[in-house]
Amino acid sequence: MATNTATPSGWLSRERTVARPGFSRWLVPPAALAIHLCIGMVYGFSVFWLPLSKAVGITKSVDCPKDLGFFAQLTVTSCDWKISLLTWTFTIAIVILGSAAALWGGWLERSGPRKGGVVAALCWCGGLVVAALGVIAHQIWIIWLGCGVIGGIGLGLAYISPVSTLIKWFPDRRGMATGMAIMGFGGGAMIGAPLADRLMKFFATPDSVGVWQTFLTLAAIYFVFMMGGALSYRLPPEDWKPEGWQPATSKRALQTDRNVSLEVAWRTPQFWLLWGVLCLNVTAGIGILAMASPLLQEVFGGRLIGVPVAFSGLTPEQLGKIAAIAAGFTGLISLFNIAGRIFWASLSDRLGRKATYMVFFLLGIALYASIPSLAAAGSLALFVAAFCVILSMYGGGFATVPAYLADLFGTRMVGAIHGRLLTAWSTAGIIGPVLVTYIREYQLAHGVPRAQAYSITIYILAALLAVGFLCNWAIHAVAQDRYMKVDDAAVAAQPSVRPEEPQGDTVSLEAASRRNAWLVPLAWAAVWIPIAWGVWVTLQKAAVLFR
Repeated sequence: MATNTATPSGWLSRERTVARPGFSRWLVPPAALAIHLCIGMVYGFSVFWLPLSKAVGITKSVDCPKDLGFFAQLTVTSCDWKISLLTWTFTIAIVILGSAAALWGGWLERSGPRKGGVVAALCWCGGLVVAALGVIAHQIWIIWLGCGVIGGIGLGLAYISPVSTLIKWFPDRRGMATGMAIMGFGGGAMIGAPLADRLMKFFATPDSVGVWQTFLTLAAIYFVFMMGGALSYRLPPEDWKPEGWQPATSKRALQTDRNVSLEVAWRTPQFWLLWGVLCLNVTAGIGILAMASPLLQEVFGGRLIGVPVAFSGLTPEQLGKIAAIAAGFTGLISLFNIAGRIFWASLSDRLGRKATYMVFFLLGIALYASIPSLAAAGSLALFVAAFCVILSMYGGGFATVPAYLADLFGTRMVGAIHGRLLTAWSTAGIIGPVLVTYIREYQLAHGVPRAQAYSITIYILAALLAVGFLCNWAIHAVAQDRYMKVDDAAVAAQPSVRPEEPQGDTVSLEAASRRNAWLVPLAWAAVWIPIAWGVWVTLQKAAVLFR
Protein backbone atom coordinates (compact mmCIF):
# COMPACT_ATOMS: atom_id res chain seq x y z
CA MET A 1 0.00 0.00 0.00
CA ALA A 2 1.45 3.34 -1.00
CA THR A 3 2.01 5.90 1.71
CA ASN A 4 2.10 9.66 1.40
CA THR A 5 5.46 10.70 2.82
CA ALA A 6 6.23 14.38 3.25
CA THR A 7 9.56 14.83 1.52
CA PRO A 8 11.55 18.06 1.11
CA SER A 9 10.74 18.05 -2.61
CA GLY A 10 7.04 17.65 -1.84
CA TRP A 11 7.20 20.44 0.73
CA LEU A 12 8.72 22.76 -1.89
CA SER A 13 6.43 21.62 -4.68
CA ARG A 14 3.99 23.87 -6.43
CA GLU A 15 0.98 22.00 -5.06
CA ARG A 16 2.07 22.71 -1.49
CA THR A 17 2.41 26.42 -2.27
CA VAL A 18 -1.29 27.05 -2.95
CA ALA A 19 -2.72 29.55 -0.44
CA ARG A 20 -5.27 28.58 2.19
CA PRO A 21 -8.24 30.72 3.18
CA GLY A 22 -7.12 33.69 5.25
CA PHE A 23 -4.00 34.41 3.20
CA SER A 24 -3.68 38.04 2.08
CA ARG A 25 -2.35 38.67 -1.39
CA TRP A 26 -0.52 41.71 0.04
CA LEU A 27 1.96 39.32 1.67
CA VAL A 28 3.34 38.29 -1.72
CA PRO A 29 4.93 41.63 -2.80
CA PRO A 30 7.11 41.93 0.36
CA ALA A 31 8.21 38.31 -0.14
CA ALA A 32 9.29 39.20 -3.68
CA LEU A 33 10.91 42.41 -2.45
CA ALA A 34 12.92 40.51 0.17
CA ILE A 35 14.50 38.43 -2.59
CA HIS A 36 14.97 41.24 -5.11
CA LEU A 37 16.60 43.55 -2.56
CA CYS A 38 19.24 40.86 -2.01
CA ILE A 39 20.03 40.06 -5.63
CA GLY A 40 19.97 43.76 -6.55
CA MET A 41 23.37 44.03 -4.85
CA VAL A 42 24.84 42.95 -8.20
CA TYR A 43 24.43 46.62 -9.23
CA GLY A 44 26.57 47.58 -6.23
CA PHE A 45 29.49 45.26 -6.96
CA SER A 46 31.60 48.25 -8.01
CA VAL A 47 32.09 49.03 -4.29
CA PHE A 48 34.42 46.01 -4.16
CA TRP A 49 36.63 46.81 -7.17
CA LEU A 50 38.94 49.38 -5.58
CA PRO A 51 39.59 47.35 -2.39
CA LEU A 52 40.13 44.18 -4.44
CA SER A 53 42.59 46.03 -6.67
CA LYS A 54 44.71 46.39 -3.51
CA ALA A 55 44.13 42.91 -2.06
CA VAL A 56 47.86 42.11 -2.14
CA GLY A 57 49.34 45.56 -1.52
CA ILE A 58 46.58 46.50 1.02
CA THR A 59 47.39 50.25 0.94
CA LYS A 60 48.63 50.47 -2.65
CA SER A 61 48.17 48.23 -5.68
CA VAL A 62 51.06 45.95 -6.57
CA ASP A 63 51.34 46.08 -10.36
CA CYS A 64 51.77 42.87 -12.31
CA PRO A 65 54.58 42.57 -14.86
CA LYS A 66 53.60 44.20 -18.14
CA ASP A 67 54.37 41.06 -20.12
CA LEU A 68 52.10 38.89 -17.97
CA GLY A 69 49.60 37.11 -20.21
CA PHE A 70 45.85 37.05 -19.74
CA PHE A 71 45.62 33.48 -18.47
CA ALA A 72 48.54 34.04 -16.13
CA GLN A 73 46.63 36.98 -14.62
CA LEU A 74 43.84 34.58 -13.68
CA THR A 75 46.05 32.57 -11.33
CA VAL A 76 48.88 34.93 -10.27
CA THR A 77 49.07 35.54 -6.51
CA SER A 78 51.99 37.98 -6.25
CA CYS A 79 50.35 41.08 -7.73
CA ASP A 80 46.99 42.84 -7.73
CA TRP A 81 44.14 42.60 -10.20
CA LYS A 82 43.30 45.48 -12.52
CA ILE A 83 39.87 47.01 -12.10
CA SER A 84 39.16 46.30 -15.77
CA LEU A 85 39.60 42.60 -14.98
CA LEU A 86 37.39 42.76 -11.88
CA THR A 87 34.50 44.47 -13.70
CA TRP A 88 34.05 41.34 -15.82
CA THR A 89 32.42 39.83 -12.73
CA PHE A 90 29.39 42.06 -13.24
CA THR A 91 29.25 41.40 -16.99
CA ILE A 92 29.39 37.64 -16.48
CA ALA A 93 26.67 37.82 -13.82
CA ILE A 94 24.28 39.78 -16.07
CA VAL A 95 24.89 37.48 -19.06
CA ILE A 96 24.31 34.39 -16.91
CA LEU A 97 21.22 36.03 -15.38
CA GLY A 98 19.54 36.25 -18.77
CA SER A 99 20.75 32.81 -19.85
CA ALA A 100 19.59 31.12 -16.64
CA ALA A 101 16.20 32.81 -16.79
CA ALA A 102 15.80 31.66 -20.39
CA LEU A 103 16.95 28.07 -19.74
CA TRP A 104 15.08 27.39 -16.50
CA GLY A 105 12.07 29.68 -16.77
CA GLY A 106 9.87 26.76 -17.88
CA TRP A 107 11.11 24.60 -15.00
CA LEU A 108 10.32 27.38 -12.56
CA GLU A 109 6.76 27.68 -13.85
CA ARG A 110 6.23 23.93 -13.39
CA SER A 111 7.98 23.73 -10.01
CA GLY A 112 6.53 26.88 -8.49
CA PRO A 113 8.04 30.03 -6.99
CA ARG A 114 8.91 28.50 -3.60
CA LYS A 115 11.29 25.90 -5.01
CA GLY A 116 12.70 28.45 -7.47
CA GLY A 117 13.29 30.95 -4.67
CA VAL A 118 15.07 28.39 -2.49
CA VAL A 119 17.36 27.31 -5.34
CA ALA A 120 18.02 30.98 -6.13
CA ALA A 121 18.99 31.66 -2.50
CA LEU A 122 21.39 28.71 -2.48
CA CYS A 123 23.02 29.83 -5.75
CA TRP A 124 23.26 33.57 -4.99
CA CYS A 125 24.50 33.18 -1.43
CA GLY A 126 26.61 30.15 -2.30
CA GLY A 127 28.19 32.19 -5.09
CA LEU A 128 29.22 34.86 -2.57
CA VAL A 129 30.81 32.14 -0.40
CA VAL A 130 32.73 30.79 -3.40
CA ALA A 131 33.83 34.34 -4.27
CA ALA A 132 35.12 34.77 -0.70
CA LEU A 133 37.26 31.66 -1.21
CA GLY A 134 38.52 33.22 -4.45
CA VAL A 135 39.58 36.37 -2.58
CA ILE A 136 41.36 34.30 0.09
CA ALA A 137 43.19 32.25 -2.57
CA HIS A 138 43.66 35.37 -4.75
CA GLN A 139 42.24 33.60 -7.80
CA ILE A 140 40.03 35.85 -9.88
CA TRP A 141 38.64 32.95 -11.88
CA ILE A 142 37.08 31.64 -8.66
CA ILE A 143 35.46 35.06 -8.09
CA TRP A 144 34.08 34.92 -11.63
CA LEU A 145 32.79 31.41 -10.98
CA GLY A 146 31.21 32.42 -7.66
CA CYS A 147 29.66 35.84 -8.20
CA GLY A 148 29.49 35.55 -11.98
CA VAL A 149 28.37 32.03 -12.89
CA ILE A 150 26.86 30.45 -9.74
CA GLY A 151 25.57 33.79 -8.47
CA GLY A 152 24.30 34.64 -11.95
CA ILE A 153 22.15 31.50 -12.00
CA GLY A 154 20.70 32.60 -8.68
CA LEU A 155 20.06 36.06 -10.13
CA GLY A 156 18.12 34.67 -13.08
CA LEU A 157 15.93 32.36 -11.02
CA ALA A 158 15.33 34.92 -8.28
CA TYR A 159 14.50 37.68 -10.75
CA ILE A 160 11.69 35.81 -12.49
CA SER A 161 10.44 33.69 -9.56
CA PRO A 162 7.79 36.21 -8.38
CA VAL A 163 6.65 37.48 -11.78
CA SER A 164 3.85 35.07 -12.70
CA THR A 165 2.90 34.70 -9.02
CA LEU A 166 2.32 38.43 -8.60
CA ILE A 167 0.46 38.72 -11.87
CA LYS A 168 -1.88 35.89 -10.81
CA TRP A 169 -2.54 37.55 -7.44
CA PHE A 170 -3.00 41.02 -8.98
CA PRO A 171 -4.81 40.57 -12.33
CA ASP A 172 -6.46 43.92 -11.64
CA ARG A 173 -3.11 45.73 -11.13
CA ARG A 174 -0.46 43.78 -13.01
CA GLY A 175 1.90 46.69 -13.56
CA MET A 176 1.81 47.85 -9.96
CA ALA A 177 2.42 44.33 -8.64
CA THR A 178 5.47 43.60 -10.78
CA GLY A 179 6.70 47.15 -10.24
CA MET A 180 6.72 46.65 -6.47
CA ALA A 181 8.88 43.55 -6.77
CA ILE A 182 11.27 44.68 -9.48
CA MET A 183 11.71 47.96 -7.61
CA GLY A 184 13.68 45.85 -5.15
CA PHE A 185 16.23 44.89 -7.77
CA GLY A 186 16.97 48.54 -8.40
CA GLY A 187 17.10 49.23 -4.66
CA GLY A 188 19.40 46.36 -3.74
CA ALA A 189 22.59 48.30 -4.42
CA MET A 190 21.22 51.35 -2.61
CA ILE A 191 21.17 49.24 0.57
CA GLY A 192 23.94 46.74 -0.15
CA ALA A 193 26.67 49.12 -1.35
CA PRO A 194 26.82 51.36 1.77
CA LEU A 195 26.39 48.26 3.97
CA ALA A 196 29.29 46.53 2.21
CA ASP A 197 31.42 49.69 2.54
CA ARG A 198 30.83 49.76 6.29
CA LEU A 199 31.53 46.03 6.61
CA MET A 200 34.81 46.29 4.69
CA LYS A 201 35.96 49.10 6.96
CA PHE A 202 34.97 47.04 10.01
CA PHE A 203 36.80 43.90 8.82
CA ALA A 204 39.86 45.65 7.38
CA THR A 205 43.20 44.81 9.04
CA PRO A 206 46.85 45.49 8.21
CA ASP A 207 46.78 42.18 6.31
CA SER A 208 43.33 42.28 4.71
CA VAL A 209 41.08 44.76 2.90
CA GLY A 210 38.05 43.05 4.47
CA VAL A 211 36.37 41.89 1.25
CA TRP A 212 36.17 38.14 1.84
CA GLN A 213 34.74 38.65 5.31
CA THR A 214 32.17 41.04 3.82
CA PHE A 215 31.20 38.47 1.18
CA LEU A 216 30.56 35.87 3.88
CA THR A 217 28.57 38.31 6.03
CA LEU A 218 26.41 39.41 3.12
CA ALA A 219 25.86 35.77 2.14
CA ALA A 220 24.52 35.03 5.64
CA ILE A 221 22.26 38.11 5.72
CA TYR A 222 20.95 37.54 2.22
CA PHE A 223 20.31 33.86 2.84
CA VAL A 224 18.01 34.68 5.77
CA PHE A 225 16.06 37.27 3.76
CA MET A 226 15.85 35.20 0.57
CA MET A 227 14.72 32.04 2.35
CA GLY A 228 12.16 34.07 4.26
CA GLY A 229 10.86 35.47 0.98
CA ALA A 230 10.88 32.11 -0.82
CA LEU A 231 9.04 30.29 1.97
CA SER A 232 6.45 33.10 2.10
CA TYR A 233 5.46 32.68 -1.56
CA ARG A 234 1.93 31.45 -2.13
CA LEU A 235 -0.03 30.79 -5.30
CA PRO A 236 -3.72 31.61 -5.60
CA PRO A 237 -6.09 28.65 -6.08
CA GLU A 238 -7.02 27.81 -9.64
CA ASP A 239 -9.40 30.37 -11.19
CA TRP A 240 -9.12 32.68 -8.17
CA LYS A 241 -9.83 36.36 -8.71
CA PRO A 242 -10.03 39.40 -6.41
CA GLU A 243 -13.36 39.84 -4.71
CA GLY A 244 -15.70 41.94 -6.84
CA TRP A 245 -13.30 42.12 -9.82
CA GLN A 246 -14.35 41.12 -13.30
CA PRO A 247 -11.80 40.81 -16.14
CA ALA A 248 -12.32 43.25 -18.98
CA THR A 249 -10.49 42.29 -22.15
CA SER A 250 -9.58 45.25 -24.34
CA LYS A 251 -8.08 44.80 -27.80
CA ARG A 252 -6.93 48.38 -27.71
CA ALA A 253 -4.84 47.60 -24.65
CA LEU A 254 -3.61 44.32 -26.24
CA GLN A 255 -4.97 42.36 -23.29
CA THR A 256 -6.08 38.75 -23.56
CA ASP A 257 -7.73 36.28 -21.19
CA ARG A 258 -6.25 33.34 -23.12
CA ASN A 259 -2.76 31.85 -22.98
CA VAL A 260 0.14 31.13 -25.32
CA SER A 261 2.60 28.35 -24.53
CA LEU A 262 6.30 29.08 -24.05
CA GLU A 263 7.40 27.23 -27.16
CA VAL A 264 4.91 29.13 -29.31
CA ALA A 265 5.35 32.54 -27.67
CA TRP A 266 9.05 32.96 -28.37
CA ARG A 267 8.46 32.23 -32.06
CA THR A 268 5.92 35.02 -32.51
CA PRO A 269 6.82 38.43 -34.00
CA GLN A 270 5.37 40.05 -30.89
CA PHE A 271 8.00 38.38 -28.69
CA TRP A 272 10.90 39.56 -30.84
CA LEU A 273 9.51 43.05 -31.23
CA LEU A 274 9.20 43.26 -27.45
CA TRP A 275 12.72 41.79 -27.17
CA GLY A 276 13.93 44.70 -29.29
CA VAL A 277 11.92 47.17 -27.21
CA LEU A 278 13.51 45.97 -23.96
CA CYS A 279 17.01 45.65 -25.41
CA LEU A 280 17.05 49.15 -26.90
CA ASN A 281 15.51 50.80 -23.84
CA VAL A 282 18.01 49.06 -21.55
CA THR A 283 20.99 49.71 -23.85
CA ALA A 284 20.35 53.44 -23.72
CA GLY A 285 19.80 53.51 -19.97
CA ILE A 286 22.51 51.13 -18.80
CA GLY A 287 25.12 52.83 -20.95
CA ILE A 288 24.52 56.11 -19.14
CA LEU A 289 24.20 54.42 -15.75
CA ALA A 290 27.60 52.78 -16.18
CA MET A 291 29.30 56.12 -16.95
CA ALA A 292 27.20 58.54 -14.86
CA SER A 293 29.97 59.66 -12.50
CA PRO A 294 32.74 60.40 -15.07
CA LEU A 295 30.16 61.87 -17.46
CA LEU A 296 29.08 64.57 -15.01
CA GLN A 297 32.65 65.33 -13.96
CA GLU A 298 34.08 65.58 -17.46
CA VAL A 299 31.16 67.52 -18.94
CA PHE A 300 30.91 70.19 -16.22
CA GLY A 301 34.42 70.07 -14.75
CA GLY A 302 35.14 72.94 -12.37
CA ARG A 303 31.68 74.46 -12.89
CA LEU A 304 30.42 71.91 -10.36
CA ILE A 305 32.30 73.81 -7.63
CA GLY A 306 32.07 77.31 -9.10
CA VAL A 307 35.49 77.25 -10.81
CA PRO A 308 35.55 78.09 -14.56
CA VAL A 309 38.16 75.42 -15.33
CA ALA A 310 37.91 72.30 -17.53
CA PHE A 311 38.23 68.86 -15.96
CA SER A 312 41.84 68.41 -17.11
CA GLY A 313 42.90 71.65 -15.38
CA LEU A 314 41.60 70.84 -11.90
CA THR A 315 43.87 70.27 -8.92
CA PRO A 316 43.74 66.97 -6.95
CA GLU A 317 41.78 68.69 -4.20
CA GLN A 318 39.25 70.06 -6.68
CA LEU A 319 38.98 66.65 -8.35
CA GLY A 320 38.12 65.15 -4.97
CA LYS A 321 35.34 67.70 -4.46
CA ILE A 322 33.71 67.09 -7.83
CA ALA A 323 34.05 63.32 -7.35
CA ALA A 324 31.92 63.68 -4.20
CA ILE A 325 29.33 65.65 -6.18
CA ALA A 326 29.36 62.99 -8.92
CA ALA A 327 28.76 60.32 -6.28
CA GLY A 328 25.71 62.28 -5.15
CA PHE A 329 24.54 62.47 -8.77
CA THR A 330 24.91 58.70 -9.14
CA GLY A 331 22.92 58.16 -5.96
CA LEU A 332 20.18 60.53 -7.07
CA ILE A 333 19.63 58.88 -10.44
CA SER A 334 19.65 55.50 -8.69
CA LEU A 335 16.74 56.71 -6.57
CA PHE A 336 14.85 57.71 -9.71
CA ASN A 337 15.71 54.35 -11.25
CA ILE A 338 14.02 52.70 -8.25
CA ALA A 339 11.06 55.06 -8.02
CA GLY A 340 10.46 54.80 -11.77
CA ARG A 341 9.90 51.07 -11.46
CA ILE A 342 6.83 51.43 -9.30
CA PHE A 343 5.64 54.77 -10.78
CA TRP A 344 5.70 53.86 -14.47
CA ALA A 345 4.57 50.27 -13.96
CA SER A 346 1.58 51.47 -11.92
CA LEU A 347 0.81 54.16 -14.49
CA SER A 348 0.82 51.50 -17.21
CA ASP A 349 -2.25 49.94 -15.57
CA ARG A 350 -4.10 53.11 -16.62
CA LEU A 351 -2.33 54.06 -19.85
CA GLY A 352 -1.76 50.55 -21.18
CA ARG A 353 1.67 48.98 -21.71
CA LYS A 354 2.12 50.01 -25.35
CA ALA A 355 1.24 53.64 -24.62
CA THR A 356 3.62 53.68 -21.65
CA TYR A 357 6.52 52.51 -23.80
CA MET A 358 5.59 55.12 -26.40
CA VAL A 359 6.10 57.71 -23.65
CA PHE A 360 9.44 56.11 -22.71
CA PHE A 361 10.77 56.38 -26.24
CA LEU A 362 9.36 59.75 -27.32
CA LEU A 363 10.23 61.51 -24.07
CA GLY A 364 13.58 59.70 -23.96
CA ILE A 365 14.51 60.87 -27.47
CA ALA A 366 13.64 64.48 -26.57
CA LEU A 367 15.63 64.37 -23.33
CA TYR A 368 18.69 62.68 -24.84
CA ALA A 369 18.71 65.15 -27.73
CA SER A 370 18.60 68.09 -25.29
CA ILE A 371 21.48 66.94 -23.07
CA PRO A 372 24.39 68.27 -25.20
CA SER A 373 22.70 71.70 -25.35
CA LEU A 374 22.04 71.71 -21.61
CA ALA A 375 25.66 70.81 -20.96
CA ALA A 376 26.95 73.53 -23.29
CA ALA A 377 24.72 76.08 -21.56
CA GLY A 378 25.93 74.97 -18.13
CA SER A 379 22.40 74.22 -16.93
CA LEU A 380 23.31 71.76 -14.19
CA ALA A 381 19.82 71.57 -12.67
CA LEU A 382 18.14 70.81 -16.00
CA PHE A 383 20.96 68.41 -16.94
CA VAL A 384 20.47 66.45 -13.71
CA ALA A 385 16.67 66.56 -14.05
CA ALA A 386 16.88 65.13 -17.59
CA PHE A 387 18.99 62.20 -16.41
CA CYS A 388 16.70 61.57 -13.45
CA VAL A 389 13.69 61.24 -15.76
CA ILE A 390 15.69 59.09 -18.22
CA LEU A 391 16.76 56.69 -15.47
CA SER A 392 13.22 56.53 -14.10
CA MET A 393 12.08 55.30 -17.52
CA TYR A 394 15.00 52.85 -17.65
CA GLY A 395 13.75 51.29 -14.41
CA GLY A 396 10.15 51.61 -15.51
CA GLY A 397 10.90 49.60 -18.64
CA PHE A 398 12.07 46.64 -16.55
CA ALA A 399 9.03 46.76 -14.29
CA THR A 400 6.45 47.19 -17.05
CA VAL A 401 7.61 44.45 -19.38
CA PRO A 402 6.27 41.46 -17.36
CA ALA A 403 2.78 42.98 -17.43
CA TYR A 404 3.20 43.67 -21.17
CA LEU A 405 4.01 39.98 -21.67
CA ALA A 406 0.97 38.95 -19.64
CA ASP A 407 -1.23 41.21 -21.74
CA LEU A 408 0.05 39.66 -24.97
CA PHE A 409 0.56 36.00 -24.04
CA GLY A 410 -1.63 35.44 -20.98
CA THR A 411 -0.63 34.66 -17.41
CA ARG A 412 -0.14 30.88 -17.60
CA MET A 413 3.50 30.84 -18.76
CA VAL A 414 4.44 34.49 -18.31
CA GLY A 415 7.35 33.71 -15.96
CA ALA A 416 8.97 31.36 -18.47
CA ILE A 417 8.37 33.76 -21.37
CA HIS A 418 9.82 36.59 -19.27
CA GLY A 419 12.89 34.42 -18.69
CA ARG A 420 13.46 34.09 -22.43
CA LEU A 421 12.94 37.82 -22.90
CA LEU A 422 15.65 38.65 -20.36
CA THR A 423 18.30 37.63 -22.90
CA ALA A 424 17.60 41.14 -24.23
CA TRP A 425 18.94 42.48 -20.93
CA SER A 426 22.06 40.33 -21.19
CA THR A 427 22.67 41.68 -24.68
CA ALA A 428 22.07 45.28 -23.61
CA GLY A 429 24.35 44.79 -20.59
CA ILE A 430 27.23 44.25 -23.00
CA ILE A 431 26.30 46.69 -25.77
CA GLY A 432 25.40 49.73 -23.64
CA PRO A 433 28.57 50.16 -21.53
CA VAL A 434 30.84 49.13 -24.42
CA LEU A 435 29.15 51.63 -26.76
CA VAL A 436 29.51 54.55 -24.35
CA THR A 437 33.04 53.65 -23.22
CA TYR A 438 34.63 52.97 -26.58
CA ILE A 439 33.08 55.92 -28.40
CA ARG A 440 34.31 58.14 -25.57
CA GLU A 441 37.84 56.73 -25.85
CA TYR A 442 37.78 57.14 -29.64
CA GLN A 443 36.67 60.77 -29.29
CA LEU A 444 39.38 61.55 -26.75
CA ALA A 445 42.04 59.85 -28.86
CA HIS A 446 41.12 62.13 -31.77
CA GLY A 447 41.44 65.32 -29.75
CA VAL A 448 37.80 65.96 -28.85
CA PRO A 449 37.57 67.91 -25.55
CA ARG A 450 36.34 65.87 -22.60
CA ALA A 451 33.32 68.11 -22.18
CA GLN A 452 32.16 67.21 -25.71
CA ALA A 453 33.26 63.57 -25.83
CA TYR A 454 29.82 62.26 -24.96
CA SER A 455 27.73 64.27 -27.41
CA ILE A 456 27.89 61.82 -30.32
CA THR A 457 27.21 58.92 -27.95
CA ILE A 458 24.11 60.68 -26.61
CA TYR A 459 22.77 61.20 -30.12
CA ILE A 460 23.42 57.53 -30.98
CA LEU A 461 21.49 56.48 -27.88
CA ALA A 462 18.63 58.75 -28.97
CA ALA A 463 18.67 57.01 -32.36
CA LEU A 464 18.45 53.62 -30.63
CA LEU A 465 15.38 54.83 -28.78
CA ALA A 466 13.85 55.85 -32.11
CA VAL A 467 14.30 52.27 -33.36
CA GLY A 468 12.75 51.04 -30.10
CA PHE A 469 9.76 53.31 -30.73
CA LEU A 470 9.22 51.68 -34.13
CA CYS A 471 9.46 48.19 -32.60
CA ASN A 472 6.85 49.09 -29.98
CA TRP A 473 4.61 50.75 -32.58
CA ALA A 474 4.64 47.53 -34.63
CA ILE A 475 3.40 45.32 -31.74
CA HIS A 476 -0.15 44.11 -32.21
CA ALA A 477 -2.40 41.41 -30.74
CA VAL A 478 -1.25 37.78 -31.02
CA ALA A 479 -2.92 35.79 -33.80
CA GLN A 480 -5.81 33.60 -32.62
CA ASP A 481 -4.22 30.37 -33.87
CA ARG A 482 -1.24 30.91 -31.49
CA TYR A 483 -3.31 30.50 -28.35
CA MET A 484 -3.45 27.22 -26.44
CA LYS A 485 -6.19 24.79 -27.41
CA VAL A 486 -8.33 23.29 -24.65
CA ASP A 487 -6.22 20.12 -24.37
CA ASP A 488 -2.94 22.07 -24.34
CA ALA A 489 -4.26 24.37 -21.64
CA ALA A 490 -5.20 21.38 -19.50
CA VAL A 491 -1.70 19.97 -19.75
CA ALA A 492 -0.13 23.32 -18.86
CA ALA A 493 -2.59 24.10 -16.08
CA GLN A 494 -1.43 24.74 -12.54
CA PRO A 495 -1.54 21.64 -10.31
CA SER A 496 -4.76 21.34 -8.39
CA VAL A 497 -4.96 21.78 -4.65
CA ARG A 498 -3.75 18.72 -2.70
CA PRO A 499 -6.62 16.67 -1.30
CA GLU A 500 -5.00 16.47 2.13
CA GLU A 501 -4.84 20.29 2.26
CA PRO A 502 -8.40 21.52 1.64
CA GLN A 503 -8.59 25.12 0.67
CA GLY A 504 -12.18 25.96 1.52
CA ASP A 505 -14.24 28.40 -0.47
CA THR A 506 -11.78 30.11 -2.82
CA VAL A 507 -14.23 32.91 -3.54
CA SER A 508 -14.06 34.04 0.10
CA LEU A 509 -10.24 33.97 0.24
CA GLU A 510 -9.93 37.76 0.04
CA ALA A 511 -12.49 38.36 2.79
CA ALA A 512 -10.99 35.72 5.10
CA SER A 513 -7.56 37.36 4.79
CA ARG A 514 -8.70 40.11 7.14
CA ARG A 515 -8.34 37.70 10.06
CA ASN A 516 -4.57 37.63 9.53
CA ALA A 517 -4.21 41.28 8.58
CA TRP A 518 -1.57 41.86 11.27
CA LEU A 519 0.96 39.88 9.21
CA VAL A 520 0.82 42.37 6.33
CA PRO A 521 2.35 45.42 8.10
CA LEU A 522 4.94 43.15 9.73
CA ALA A 523 6.03 41.76 6.36
CA TRP A 524 6.16 45.19 4.78
CA ALA A 525 8.17 46.59 7.71
CA ALA A 526 10.76 43.85 7.20
CA VAL A 527 11.53 45.21 3.72
CA TRP A 528 10.75 48.91 4.12
CA ILE A 529 13.05 49.47 7.09
CA PRO A 530 16.21 48.58 5.08
CA ILE A 531 14.82 50.47 2.07
CA ALA A 532 14.28 53.58 4.21
CA TRP A 533 17.84 53.31 5.52
CA GLY A 534 19.19 53.04 1.97
CA VAL A 535 17.14 56.04 0.84
CA TRP A 536 18.40 58.11 3.77
CA VAL A 537 22.05 57.28 3.04
CA THR A 538 21.55 58.02 -0.66
CA LEU A 539 19.83 61.35 -0.01
CA GLN A 540 22.69 62.41 2.25
CA LYS A 541 25.12 61.79 -0.61
CA ALA A 542 22.86 63.47 -3.16
CA ALA A 543 22.53 66.58 -0.99
CA VAL A 544 25.98 67.79 -2.15
CA LEU A 545 24.46 68.49 -5.57
CA PHE A 546 22.35 71.29 -4.12
CA ARG A 547 24.84 72.97 -1.80
